[in-house]
Amino acid sequence: ICLAGVIVLLLAVNTEARVGNSSDPTSFCTETKECLLYDLVCEGDGYEVRHYDATMWVTTEAESHIMELAVMKAFRKLFKYITGENEAGAKIDMTAPVTVKVKEQGGMLERSAYILSFLLPSEYQSTAPKPTDSTVYLTEMPDMNVYVRSYGGWMVSLSSKYNAYRLKESLNNAQASYSKDYRYDVGYNSPMKLMNRHNEVWYVVEGEPVCPSPE
Repeated sequence: ICLAGVIVLLLAVNTEARVGNSSDPTSFCTETKECLLYDLVCEGDGYEVRHYDATMWVTTEAESHIMELAVMKAFRKLFKYITGENEAGAKIDMTAPVTVKVKEQGGMLERSAYILSFLLPSEYQSTAPKPTDSTVYLTEMPDMNVYVRSYGGWMVSLSSKYNAYRLKESLNNAQASYSKDYRYDVGYNSPMKLMNRHNEVWYVVEGEPVCPSPE
């Protein structure tokens, strides 16, 4: 019984450690108490490899021809969830980053589905209140390695596509294997922050990540 209790405690500590204080050295969060933390695996030419533990998020999706319109619509739904539109009526702190899962393939005139997620704070990683909106749901992002490219400014359709292209270019040059079905556009800042903004694009690693050979 004691051993089982220790294992449960260790699992709880590990979960909370991955959603941690925004002052952590691996944090890019400057406006929230807690941030998604990671382990840096290596740095390549034009990309980083990071490892993220499994974490719980609240998610919804919206369709549009324009990314910004879909994200705005989905953001409002998730904001209502964290401000009390859940079965517990709980007010949940905002965290960072916010992720947008984007399908890679699609024509210029084709409506796309954008899947927006808010990271749940450590307090709610194991037990989060159920959403009252049927189009909002709880999801687990699996334990995974990702290839990452960081950039500043604003995360809009043009900048995200450009940086996704640059990241794919770097990965293809390195002969890296990654999921080509979708990417994550990742934003760390609120609209109120005008300077020193931080954004990222992620592709999920397939197989072993490609790291530079040690000299």
